[in-house]
Amino acid sequence: MKNTENLIDLYISLVEKIANGKSKILNFEGEDMSFYRGEIHIIKKIGDSPGIFSSEIARSMGITRAVIHKTLLKLEKRNLIKKEDCEKDKKIKKLFLTEKGLAAAKAHEQYHDEHDKAFFDFLSSLNADKRHIIEQFLIRANEMIEHHF
Repeated sequence: MKNTENLIDLYISLVEKIANGKSKILNFEGEDMSFYRGEIHIIKKIGDSPGIFSSEIARSMGITRAVIHKTLLKLEKRNLIKKEDCEKDKKIKKLFLTEKGLAAAKAHEQYHDEHDKAFFDFLSSLNADKRHIIEQFLIRANEMIEHHF
């Protein structure tokens, strides 16, 4: 029973860190390369899908278009993204990264390569049964988090 209680405590600690870490600022090397998590993940979405629409970003991230619009204005003002008219509908803008935005996306990727590699290597080292147990745990943990937040 003690082991189960320890696992539950670790899980609750993880959830609290996630819930309270949303406002953490990431600082990458270079001028004007500090980002809130939401900002850098929007930059990543645009870098992964050049020409994406803001509504697609909002839907995929589970946040309102108003929040996306406000963040995009900040990123555009900082010269990290640029907007281009959609050929089919001039009211809709396609989103692209600028050179500075590409540098931010690359710094973000390097950040994850550096900080997450040990964890990914650990997962890769596990046999299929252990990975399946972790997968089932993560599915249930995600369901639980959805009910709480």
